[in-house]
Formats: sequence, structure tokens, C-alpha cells
Amino acid sequence: MTQIAPNPIDFTLGLTWSDLPAQVRLQAKLNILDTLGIGAGGLGTKLSTITRNHSAEVYGGALPMLYDGRAVSAPGWALAAGITIDSLDGHDGYNPAKGHIAAPMMPAALALGMAHGISGEEFLANIVAGYEIGGRTAEAQHGTVPDYHTSGSWGAVAAAAVGARIAGLDREQLRHAIGIAEYHGPRSQMMRCIDYPTMVKDGAGWGAMTGVSAVMMAARGFTGAPALTVEQAPDYWGDLGQRWITCQQYYKPFPVCRWAQGPIEGILELMEKHSITHDQVERIEATTFHESVRLATKTPRNTEEAQYSTSFPCAVALVKGTVDPEHIADDALNDPDVLRHSNAMVMLESDYANEHFPQRRFAKVALLMKDGRRLEGDYLEPRWSPDTQPTEGDLRAKFHSVAAPVLGAERAAAIEAAIDTLENTSLTALTDLLVQPIS
Repeated sequence: MTQIAPNPIDFTLGLTWSDLPAQVRLQAKLNILDTLGIGAGGLGTKLSTITRNHSAEVYGGALPMLYDGRAVSAPGWALAAGITIDSLDGHDGYNPAKGHIAAPMMPAALALGMAHGISGEEFLANIVAGYEIGGRTAEAQHGTVPDYHTSGSWGAVAAAAVGARIAGLDREQLRHAIGIAEYHGPRSQMMRCIDYPTMVKDGAGWGAMTGVSAVMMAARGFTGAPALTVEQAPDYWGDLGQRWITCQQYYKPFPVCRWAQGPIEGILELMEKHSITHDQVERIEATTFHESVRLATKTPRNTEEAQYSTSFPCAVALVKGTVDPEHIADDALNDPDVLRHSNAMVMLESDYANEHFPQRRFAKVALLMKDGRRLEGDYLEPRWSPDTQPTEGDLRAKFHSVAAPVLGAERAAAIEAAIDTLENTSLTALTDLLVQPIS
């Protein structure tokens, strides 16, 4: 007998944590850990500071902000947390979505979860629902509209779906909430931000804020159904509850756009294979897909331009042997060796890589040496892709490497432990740790 996938609205309302496969439960916790770690890493950015100050000034309420402590409303909380997470481009993503599910969805779940005092188990179930709804909404939107919109656009629908469940909305109210969120979500043009990198980035905070606002409006009787990507795009929903998008995320070892990470890996591979240093290299050549080539900022003036560049982080990798948050901000942007290699780098577009994008992110690298040699690698993909995912230990180590310098090792460890046991506690066991201001 053919198994019929559940209706997305019924799936959202009916999902239970205990019925989920063990791997889905584990991966959901690791995804939460990864996202909150990147949020800690982004706290010191100017983008996060501006947004948190804005939320504190404009969105009065009773919820202490993520890693900040000042009290704001649920929409203000979601805006500030979404932008803080998005301010350091190291969070997880979903290849077919060409974007990030957690960055707009998880802040909405946290904000409304705190407001409604839900259990840790209920929060965990909502996070899984958010990944499943968010990934398919993204695929439906990309498949049915001509422009390439940011994660905040379809992420607003995922935020509203989980938020409506948390807020106790009924089936019809949930329909209206996701319809409102889809209609008012930020249909922002992703490639505009690629060509002109600024603080608008991937729209995550605006998507989170829109989703939370949609839930609150629907609860009061505001109407907006249907969400076309959910109710009128059946081709994208047939495997709901059978294929788990929660377990199909990619993860970033480096805090820059995913499109730059294949060339970075190619450089590091050639350096290790041939035991070379950057001062032996005349220039880098990278052959990859169109979107990566479009990340064309060679001399970034701020961290947004550095994160949305291919040549600059590639040059960092060549000079430093890795790419860490401190390499793409502040005075590090003026490193003369990095700038020399960034400005000399040649980007070439590949029909082969274009053909496989967005499901695969292929790149190959050649290093032209000062002694006349040409060292060339094969096509490869970024590390930690869906079919070569990091181990549990890799993601835990990444969390501590990013979060501990900001939060302190003890608090980072306490957050990790709270996530690990969240199904046995209230959500406050985690959020009490998240909302303490940085001393």
C-alpha cells in the first residue's frame, strides 16, 4: 500500500518528539547547539549590536534578549536573535533551499517558547517540525517563483508554523498564520546582497520577526490563508514524514558563505599535499559555479563584505591555514599578505559546477607557484556536506571553539548539557542560560 504523506498543517500540529527516529532526535539537538554557538560568535558584530539596541528601543516587552538580557517583545526578540545568528555566516544550511532554515525559524521558536512557558520536549519537537516545513517551503518557493529570495522569505513561514503550534493556535488559525507570514515575509533579493554585501544579509531576522508577528496577529483573528507554497505546491510535500530534512543539513567549518568553502578546501588540500606556504604562491585560480564567482569582493571594508567574498577567505586560508572569525573582521581585513593573494586571485566559471548547483557545490583550485609550477586539484565539495556530515564530536568541538571565547567555557558547557537533556526539563533550563548578558 502506498503511504500517503500527512498534510503539512496536520504534520506540524501532530508531530511528537517520542515518535521521531533516534537519528532525527540527535541531529535536532546538534543543530540547536550549532545555531546557538554561531549566535554567540556573532554577538560582537556591529550588526548584532545595532539590532539589539534597536529592539531594546522599539520593541518593549518582557523577554530578555539572547545573550543580552534587555527585555523586549517576542517579535523584537526574534528580530535580534535572527540577525545575531545571521551576522556570523557559520550556521547550518540546506542545499536545495540555497539558504538556512534555522536562522529565521529557531529564534521564533525560542521567543514564543519562552513567552508560553513550554516544555523542553515540546521545543525539540517544534524544531524538527520547523526544519521539515522550512526546507519544503523553500523548495516550493524556489520552484514556483522566478527570483532568488533570501532565507527570511520562506523562513518566515517555518517560523509561523512552529510559532502557531507553540502558541496553541488551532488548525485554521495556523493556516492563517503561515499565510500571513508568506505574504508579509521579506521577499528580499539574495543576489543583490551578494553583489553589494551589507548588513541586510540573508533576511533571517526579518523572517523570524514576521513569523512571530503573524502568529500573534492570527491569534487575534487576522486572516491570511492560504500559504501558496504550502497549500498549492503539492509536488514538494509528498515525502513529508518519510524523508527527514533535519538530517540533511550542511554545516560550515568556516564562518563565511557556503559558496566560498569549496575553493577554501581546495587550497588547504593542495597546501597539505605539497607542503607549501603562501609566500611560495604567485596566485590562486578557482573554477566553480556562477554564484561563487559572483562573491567578488576582493578588498572587504567590513565583515559583511569579507563573509560574502570568495577571494578574501581563500586568501586567508592560504596565509593562515584556516578561516576563523577573527580573520574576517576588524584589523585582520588589512593584512597585506591576505590582500595580495585576494587581489591576485582569478575566478573562473564552470559549466560542470553550474549544472550541479544548488544540490552540489563543486570547485577546483590551482596554485600558480613563483617557481613556475602549477599545482592543480580535482573538483571537490565543501566539507561537512549532507553526504559527508561532521561527526557529533566535530559539531560539539565547533560549538565550543566559537561560543566559549564569548560566553566562557563554563557557560558554554552548561548550554551544551541543557540541550542534551532538554526533553526531560522545561525550556527555561536552556533559556535561563541563553538570556544572561555577557559580563
